[in-house]
Amino acid sequence: MKIKGNVTQYEDFKYVLQDVGAVYLGAGFSYEELLEHEMVPFKLKAILTHYLLKEVSPDTTLESQFYYLEENTFLYETFQQLKIRIKVQIQEPKRTLSGKTKIKYQERIFSLQELVQMNLARKKASGMLIREIIISKLGMMTFSL
Repeated sequence: MKIKGNVTQYEDFKYVLQDVGAVYLGAGFSYEELLEHEMVPFKLKAILTHYLLKEVSPDTTLESQFYYLEENTFLYETFQQLKIRIKVQIQEPKRTLSGKTKIKYQERIFSLQELVQMNLARKKASGMLIREIIISKLGMMTFSL
């Protein structure tokens, strides 16, 4: 949590991690914050600047972008080229030992296509929370600017 002036900012879902095969972005980032973050790879910043920011507002968060993303749009095609996967939390009923049903959040990783094929009503009914965007380094490497 950061405090700027008298405004509190929560940064629980604002992180950049990398391993050999992927870049992991916390879904709390806006596009503008991604461009300012020093750990975001240069090529990803270039893709954001040249392609994505022509279609979306810089203050759009990754969470809202992917929650409302629609198939057959320029943004969808760009994300498809980057081989993006999305880590979400979904409410699912679980049986307890006593036989009662409790609602618990389960973590799942969806492909971009699986996520956009879910309609908005189904996303809301499942209590879907988008937590992380996983970008393939191979997809980013083969993306031509």
